[in-house]
Amino acid sequence: MAVFHIPLFLNKKITFYKLMGCGKNGTFDLTPDLQQWSIMVFAKQQWLDPEDNRGIALLGFFIRGWLKLFSVSIRIIGLTPVQGHGSWDGTTFLHPSHTFSLQPTDRVAVLTRATIRLRSLIAFWKAVPIVAKKMDHAQGLQYSVGIGEIPFVKQATFSMWESMEAMQEFAYKKIEHKEVIKKTRKDNWYAEDMFLRFKVNWESVHLE
Repeated sequence: MAVFHIPLFLNKKITFYKLMGCGKNGTFDLTPDLQQWSIMVFAKQQWLDPEDNRGIALLGFFIRGWLKLFSVSIRIIGLTPVQGHGSWDGTTFLHPSHTFSLQPTDRVAVLTRATIRLRSLIAFWKAVPIVAKKMDHAQGLQYSVGIGEIPFVKQATFSMWESMEAMQEFAYKKIEHKEVIKKTRKDNWYAEDMFLRFKVNWESVHLE
């Protein structure tokens, strides 16, 4: 996917992008899934048309042709950032003028990412299996995947939930998850981190 950097960088419709590998088991994982990859893009508002081939057109002619050539199955999720904090490579994705809000019954997606300090790598990766195991059985979880720019160091998780209530039940009431969050803050594990909630606008699956 490294060849995608050039067309994405030159794409005037896109304000920010990341090309990332995926871990196995739907979360942070030391073992990469070499059959699954992630393209994350933030687009200018005028290009967020759900009828525009459900997001594929946004990637441009070259990437669309490449994916078709290799018969890639694609899952595209259209999202609107609603709440959050932090940054990714110094970039933030919420603006004070945003007026979007989430209702308790809205489908919601969560992106959590971090640049892990080298001195904290062992502690971080020891904590991962505890939360991952609980997440597998979380009620209302519809989809999750671990993604990363740099193996072991720059990691993220993306998860999608049937409702705001289901997400909050896991995030704030599961003891294991709460304990890990406390450790990250107390021991300053991250050099940079970001947490974003999104409203799920639409989802499409293209099977080749």
